[in-house]
Amino acid sequence: MSPATPAQTETLPITGERTVPGIPEENYWFRRHEVVYLDLVTHCTDKTVLDAGFGEGYGADLISRSAAKVIGLDYDASAAAHVARRYPEVSVLRGNLATLPLSDASVDVVVNFQVIEHLWDQSQFLDECFRVLRPGGELLISTPNRITFSPGRDTPLNPFHTRELSAAEMTELLEGSGFAVDAMIGVHHGPRLRELDAKHGGSIIDAQLDRSIAGIPWPAELFDDVAAIRVDDFLLADADRADAPIDDSLDLVAIAVKR
Repeated sequence: MSPATPAQTETLPITGERTVPGIPEENYWFRRHEVVYLDLVTHCTDKTVLDAGFGEGYGADLISRSAAKVIGLDYDASAAAHVARRYPEVSVLRGNLATLPLSDASVDVVVNFQVIEHLWDQSQFLDECFRVLRPGGELLISTPNRITFSPGRDTPLNPFHTRELSAAEMTELLEGSGFAVDAMIGVHHGPRLRELDAKHGGSIIDAQLDRSIAGIPWPAELFDDVAAIRVDDFLLADADRADAPIDDSLDLVAIAVKR
């Protein structure tokens, strides 16, 4: 399946927390999120899917190409209006993730990518996911890895995050809501991104963030390298892969099942 390529002319504003496609300076973060949608979209084939916290909506649209039905839920009014207008195959609902506006056992898959770290009551949200899933249904969830995203800290560096999780902490939360964790996957830089890390002072992430925070213009070489990043520059590795330890990953991706 080809990646989504929305036109640049109709995008939501950059907030620092919502990944917007079609903007060269955002391309690293967009591809880092997109690779997870592309890797897990087969779990949604011919299923009724809830994308809980859809952001710009490109992921819900991608899922809609193979799913039987995609329900997109977000609290933000501007995002809901944008998705309803831009992605007509997505059935848009506006609501709170703490009390999902769906009936018990009404969906086959819940998708929740890069959202749970923003929620105050993560356990309540996972309880709600369990409630709306049919028996055998799957929760596909991703979040930044606390160990690498806010190293050495219990409180997040990102002021928009309420609580970040390690792989062990995510597993504990999921199991506490009744899920069985079928897979824990880490998102890592692949060979080409590791080369770009070395090229840009050890971290292409820091090279972007340091300049953006300081308001320093990006050099042309950094701009070009970021704009050229592809989804296959990232590596998704199972938790037991020896050469890519889960605690060294950038993001965590879990596949959890309602038994």
